Amino acid sequence: MSGADGTTGASGATYAAAGVDIEAGDRAVELMKEWVAKTRRPEVLGGIGGFAGLFDASALKAYDRPLLATSTDGVGTKVAIAQRMDKHDSIGRDLVGMVVDDLVVCGAEPLFMTDYIATGKVVPEVVAGIVKGIAEGCVLAGCALVGGETAEHPGLLEPGEYDVAGAGTGVVEADKVLGAERVREGDVLVAMASSGAHSNGYSLLRHVFFEVAGWELDREVPEFGRTLGEELLEPTRIYSLDCLALIAAAEVHAFSHITGGGVAANIARIIPAGLEARLDRGTWTPPAVFGTVGRLGGVATLELEKTLNMGVGMVAVLPPAAVDPALALLAGRGLPSWVCGEVVASEGATTVGGAKGGDGAASLHGDYAA
Repeated sequence: MSGADGTTGASGATYAAAGVDIEAGDRAVELMKEWVAKTRRPEVLGGIGGFAGLFDASALKAYDRPLLATSTDGVGTKVAIAQRMDKHDSIGRDLVGMVVDDLVVCGAEPLFMTDYIATGKVVPEVVAGIVKGIAEGCVLAGCALVGGETAEHPGLLEPGEYDVAGAGTGVVEADKVLGAERVREGDVLVAMASSGAHSNGYSLLRHVFFEVAGWELDREVPEFGRTLGEELLEPTRIYSLDCLALIAAAEVHAFSHITGGGVAANIARIIPAGLEARLDRGTWTPPAVFGTVGRLGGVATLELEKTLNMGVGMVAVLPPAAVDPALALLAGRGLPSWVCGEVVASEGATTVGGAKGGDGAASLHGDYAA
């Protein structure tokens, strides 16, 4: 029998003695239930605790040809910041943003998400905090959290370590799919502000701030107006409802979610052959965190631009007539946005970041605004 201290007795080993606490997992589920309930959509059937989440797809009958879109992602090494700060209730919003904003790029409405949390030791309050953030992100995205998994991996992860991942599903009418095939010469690029570094480039950020500069997370940084830790843990802005509102109100040809690879490389993925996106650095001033990491680490501008979002989280590609209505709509929703470039005939421009998904290109010109 297993002793009260979790050791094994005469009858052999136990799961608890091996480091897995099933009761802690059950407590975590109880703590997260109220947050999951806040994400519920009318199409969700059943509750948390089943083997699978159920979503009533009968609403798709209203579509002529519904296409399901799917995306999966994580938040990378940003989880190390959350663990060091012992603050776990916002990292889930980063996860949702990384998933749903990839869905909305093609014009899809995010419907539901599932999550996966792997940890060295289940601490119910920590897991519930992570799920609270995921639920808050789902509310901001308009999608449901229909299920998830928490796995305890002793020996693979340390007791205070965890990683998170998620998958999402959305739907879009086939004849309304956005992308490179809709982009035309003369289209205008409208940038939407990021909330900071979002969830990309944190290996570089951690290297510069912690290893090169020797800064601590509780360091007050005047340029940031808060501590380094608070700056680095700022949640990813979630754009899905803003983008869906924009699609409903104005003609949109494409979106680009600015994640790993930076602004130019991600925009290049939606530019068709024969065209290029010409971006003007002078139309915006990147938040202080980007200049600070460049200065402290001696990081070249091109390296920053192909690693970090530089203050732009999403870009819409619109015909000229749709620009003013789009800017007005986004301003009304409290989302800073501006014209950052245009689509022109290709002149063989060098792509910053090196990605050419649509066989087109994107290039950055000029200096950042003062």
